[in-house]
Amino acid sequence: MVPTTVVNETEVAAAAAMMTQSSNYKDQSEVEFARCECCGLTEECTAAYVSRVKERYGGRWICGLCTEAVKDEITCRSKKRENHMMISTDEALNRHMKFCEQFRSSSPPARPAADDLISAMKHILRRSLDSPRKSKSPPTSFLASKAF
Repeated sequence: MVPTTVVNETEVAAAAAMMTQSSNYKDQSEVEFARCECCGLTEECTAAYVSRVKERYGGRWICGLCTEAVKDEITCRSKKRENHMMISTDEALNRHMKFCEQFRSSSPPARPAADDLISAMKHILRRSLDSPRKSKSPPTSFLASKAF
């Protein structure tokens, strides 16, 4: 004879709720990659974080660096205005996105400063290797200089 288990509707509902909560928790903690719409940086984020950022910035996902730049844009632009009225988050985001676009489209400097530093270090190294060495007399020890 097979034992039968009687389950009432509230137990079924409680079990279903627990399964839903655990699957929601799993979905919230899963990591996904999100690409910044300003600078193009890709970050690993949870779905919950991505949705909060998109909600805050009009459906656009931006990285932490660009978030700080947008906040700074709001603060600085508001102080420069005569009436000290704050600019909107959307306006600050649009300004920052325009800045990023201009930065990406600009050409890199002809010769970066790092190249100059590397070139200078190579020059110093070659000079030190090519220069004649001073002949050093072998060190004399205290005992060798004493006459026995």
